[in-house]
Amino acid sequence: MAPAWDLILAGGGLANGLIALRLRQQRPELRVLLLEADSQPGGNHTWSFHEADLTPEQHQWLAPLVAHRWQGYDVRFPGLSRTLAGEYLSITSTRFADVLTGTCGDTLHTHAVITALTPTSVTLADGTTLQARAVIDGRGYRPDRHLHTGSQSFLGQEWRLSQPHGLTRPILMDATVNQQGGYRFVYTLPLSATELLIEDTHYVDAARLDLDVSRQNIADYARQQGWALERLNREEQGHLPIMLAGDFQASWQAKDKQPCSGLRAGLFHATTGYSLPHAVALAEAIAASAEIDAATLFSVIHRYALRQWREQRFFRTLNRMLFLAGDADKRWQVMQRFYSLNEGLIARFYAGQITLADKARILAGKPPVPVGEAMLAILKLTPRMRAFHHE
Repeated sequence: MAPAWDLILAGGGLANGLIALRLRQQRPELRVLLLEADSQPGGNHTWSFHEADLTPEQHQWLAPLVAHRWQGYDVRFPGLSRTLAGEYLSITSTRFADVLTGTCGDTLHTHAVITALTPTSVTLADGTTLQARAVIDGRGYRPDRHLHTGSQSFLGQEWRLSQPHGLTRPILMDATVNQQGGYRFVYTLPLSATELLIEDTHYVDAARLDLDVSRQNIADYARQQGWALERLNREEQGHLPIMLAGDFQASWQAKDKQPCSGLRAGLFHATTGYSLPHAVALAEAIAASAEIDAATLFSVIHRYALRQWREQRFFRTLNRMLFLAGDADKRWQVMQRFYSLNEGLIARFYAGQITLADKARILAGKPPVPVGEAMLAILKLTPRMRAFHHE
């Protein structure tokens, strides 16, 4: 007997949600089931990206999900303040859930808690077992002993203000704040004339964050900016992995042929931790696959992930400089120098499409960290990382 489903998407986060959306657009004949453990897909997140991160065609099919658009963005450092051009966009979890619910209809099952899965089956908490030609596991990042990562840990609060804030574009990084033992910045999105998303963000060695300290950081920052906080609408938090080094092949062998997506597949920008451009590209690759079965999809995803791993080698090198070289309270100097470079280079960096000339330009001149420590970070690593380093 043929399985009831062509594809089951385990987890209704960004990556699997985009796969479901693209398959509905491109392959409506497929029987695709999206399972989400919570009451709605998308969780409690804000996903942002730059216009140059996607192609015009990708922007077109992603457009229904976009809740906010701004022209340009600002960065602030102790020795540099700059406005950069280019559209900046955000997808909210509310918009994401609305679009997915309307698109998927009764093929989206919420409150579906998964207790076990294989490449072709899913078992739910109520004992139900569902069969499919393929199952893609997109249930978020899981620490991997074959990979060494740092973390971009953040707490975000969405506030209504009693008076207009006056911002016309996002502040992607304000690193003029106290660094608190690592690279810290505040990220701010103006959602309306009197609403802001304010995130206290830390690049730290491990995925941890003192939420009470971050809440106080946000309150202090708002007061310093002259923003009169009136009502807290919601709060989000997260830990985005920042890749330093690892053994890619060992990591994928440990997946035991299980197709996966998003952060669970290691598909994120090595330096920023952002995963949306990769999620869009993977959704397109899966929709274009000639066959929808577990073996084929594992191969498609593995090939895409391997290509990204190779292309992001330079980013991992930079990350080791950021995390392992120099004083932790002075890591901001690395980013300040980066944001002094050409706007086109910065856009290509975010898009993961830097050229050989870009790499030379990033490394040229006086480094923002001591040369000896930078070389140690690049070449020698730490003993723990050296044990499985296969760059």
